[in-house]
This record gives sequence, structure tokens and C-alpha cells, in this order.
Amino acid sequence: MTPQGASTTAVLVCQGRAVADGRLGVGRFADPVAVRLLDPAEREVVERVRAGRTPGAPWGMAEEMVLHTAATMVPRTVAIDDAVREHRSGQVVVLGAGLDARAWRMPELETATVFEVDHPASQADKQRRVAGLEPVAGRVVPVAVDLANDPLATALTAAGLDESAPTTWVWEGVVPYLTRDAVASTLVQLAVLSAPGSRLVVQYQQRSVVATTLRAAMRLALRVARRPDPLAREPWHTLLTPDELGLVLRPCGFSISSDHSLLELADGMDLPGRRDGSLGNGRVAVAERA
Repeated sequence: MTPQGASTTAVLVCQGRAVADGRLGVGRFADPVAVRLLDPAEREVVERVRAGRTPGAPWGMAEEMVLHTAATMVPRTVAIDDAVREHRSGQVVVLGAGLDARAWRMPELETATVFEVDHPASQADKQRRVAGLEPVAGRVVPVAVDLANDPLATALTAAGLDESAPTTWVWEGVVPYLTRDAVASTLVQLAVLSAPGSRLVVQYQQRSVVATTLRAAMRLALRVARRPDPLAREPWHTLLTPDELGLVLRPCGFSISSDHSLLELADGMDLPGRRDGSLGNGRVAVAERA
């Protein structure tokens, strides 16, 4: 989080999607809205990466992080988009929405109400950035909640979520940043709010020495170059194996129908960069509520 509280990793993720748009996963991935959510200085980094104008290490580490993120975002975004499309429901909840652009770019949501849940500071930043952009979703409802401390169920029901109707939950890029207690508490509240036929799409991270080492090396290079570190205030707390994810989901009434690494999901996409880092330890699981 920045001193003002808004997520800096959300900006990094948005920059990655902006770099990938029209360049990576063509025919499978597209996010033309991402660049419109970036402030001018953030957009300049994207433009340098897309033009191949990146300084050498360590001064170009910010650009390298964005390029690395772009390759990660493609299979992750495609898998989640497909899971949302396959499960048409009248209400979609994006937990830890950050600068997610689905409500502004997915025509499949034209009849849905999209509840975007995020920390109050991040929520205020998102509203500033989307001002003037017309969503393609039927309705977008911002919900300010700190998942680490605030009751999610209370806030969502107050915002108009219908507990009796099936819901599509999108929980992307959030689990690693929460404590295990906060992850468990959030799932308990999802169980209360999820009618039969609901679907949870969750992106999470496995433990990986390679990914942890790469992450540390990038952060060190940023410090040497005296460049801002988007990861400084948002450390990972919860890393799960697929079996561990199943163990926390089952008591909440969710059964996993699919669970794949980003490396598996990237098959045939011809993505650049290392294949044993975030692509290897990042995963997307889909779980159903019977």
C-alpha cells in the first residue's frame, strides 16, 4: 500500500495488462481499457516497455517488472475471464478489485451487477481513475471493505447483494497478501452469502524458491537504482498448495472443479520470459457451491 493506502501492486498489474494488450496472447487476451486507468507517469513506463526502450539493469528494473507482469497477466486473465463467461449470473463480486477492468471491457456482463470490493483507499483511487469511463456491465457497485478487518457480508448485503441468487466470485491476486486467518474468515463469509449454484474463481500462489528469489532480486535492484518499489508495502503472507486450498474451501461448501498453474494455462500462448517463476507457482482454481 502507498502512504495514502491505495495499492501499488494494483498499478503494476494494470501496467502489465496494458503492455500485453495487442502484443501477447493475441486472439485470447485483450484489455484495451487498462492503459486508460493509468496516470501519465505510469503510462510512460508502459510506453517504454512496448517500444523496447528499457534502460539496462538495475535502472530498468521497473520496466523489467512490468514486462514480467505482462507475461503473467495473460494466462491468469484469460482463465478467469473464461470462468466468468461460462458461469453467467446476474451478480458478480470482484474481491480486491484493484484496477480490474472487466466491468468496462466484458460485454458478457451487460446484464449483470458487478460489485467491486476493495480497501477504502484503493476504492477511492479506482473511482478517480474510472471517472468518465462508461462500463459495459449492467451496473457497477463499489463496496469499500478492508478484507483484513471489516465484515464483508455486512457491506455486501447493504450494497444490495442478493444472497438467494447464484453469485460469481472473482478473487484474483488477493489471497497471498492476506493472513491465513483473513483468508479463512473471508471464505466463511462467502459461504454465508453464496446460494447454491454460485462459483468462486480464485487466483493464488504456491511456495516457490525460484519465484521468491526473483522477487527479492527485483526489489534489491529497485533499491540500488533508487526507483519506487511497488511491492514494498504489500508482502506475501499466505502461499498455498492445491491440497491446502481444497482443505480451506471444502468446509465452506465449495468443491474445486479445476485448478491449473499459469504455466499450464499459458500453453500455446508463446509468452516471453522465464517459465519457472510466477507462471510456475501462480494458479487459478474454480470452485462450485452445490
